[in-house]
Amino acid sequence: MLEDKSQNLTPIAKLGEFGLIKHLTQHFQIIQDSTKISVGDDAAVINPGNKKVVISTDMLAEGVHFNLGYVPLKHLGYKAVVVNLSDIAAMNAVPTQILVSVAVSNRFPVEALEEIYSGIALACDRYKVDLIGGDTTSSNAGLVLSITAIGLADEDKTTKRNGAKPNDLLVVTGDLGGAYMGLQILEREHSVYLANPNMQPEMEGYDYILERQLKPEARTDIRKKLEELDILPSSMIDVSDGLASEILHLSDQSGVGFHLYEEKVPMDSVTISTADELNLNPAMAALNGGEDYELLFTISSSDFDKIKNHPDFTIIGHATEESQGNFLVARGSNQLIPLTAQGWDAFLNKE
Repeated sequence: MLEDKSQNLTPIAKLGEFGLIKHLTQHFQIIQDSTKISVGDDAAVINPGNKKVVISTDMLAEGVHFNLGYVPLKHLGYKAVVVNLSDIAAMNAVPTQILVSVAVSNRFPVEALEEIYSGIALACDRYKVDLIGGDTTSSNAGLVLSITAIGLADEDKTTKRNGAKPNDLLVVTGDLGGAYMGLQILEREHSVYLANPNMQPEMEGYDYILERQLKPEARTDIRKKLEELDILPSSMIDVSDGLASEILHLSDQSGVGFHLYEEKVPMDSVTISTADELNLNPAMAALNGGEDYELLFTISSSDFDKIKNHPDFTIIGHATEESQGNFLVARGSNQLIPLTAQGWDAFLNKE
């Protein structure tokens, strides 16, 4: 849409690098008390007080992580922030600041970057984090977004991937597989459009899974809910690359095995019906799809009564001795199927 109005658009070269950064960041407000110096100086300064600083970074590259044929720029900016905040949430920390770096080709006008930054601003407001710096540069390969997220945590409450013990319960937040099914619908309708631009996309009824793909949310709310339940996870990770892959990460780091019960994996009805429509196994969407950005964690079996009926959590399995391996317990048959990491890998995925 922006390209259709090219005569009214502003070339990035007109503003230059520093003018562009000032233009894009001038309306961002500081929220966090820990932010002392933000955008506009040689470096940002934060004062964590008596907290531990938690840092994570993630990169989204056009043609690898997103397709601008169907991903709105504002949604892209929002999602780029969320995927980083999800990593902070997975450490049981509170996100406080972000840095944003953008590499962009000359086919993008200033107005396109304004759209991206409007999504970034929306995420900053939603999650109460400060934009404190970043960088812009030119690119010969389309658009690349790199975001670094900073959070603060109490040392005794920081949760890593290596604390799971045999007999711990395996728990996940929310529901899984929706983002992958949303991607399938977007890819299907995009293919139809490319074949016949006069065809209207069929998106009705898919709102939930489309939002899970285009505008996911980070589960920053979970830290407080677990605290209210007096539960400190023994290990935790976010579900970005598929449930099976994340379970294997916890297994590797903690030195335990896991039994995952297929019938316990939570999925939304729209995810299931869409998978059926496309002749896909909904369980495989949850196991291997990725981009759900829910939290997967282990807790002591003694905490079972605290969490068993909570609407935000589902117990989906348990940890075993490492020698017992990692298995999916098949629905209805109790057949043990070895868990394999078939989810997203930026260097292996060819789709």
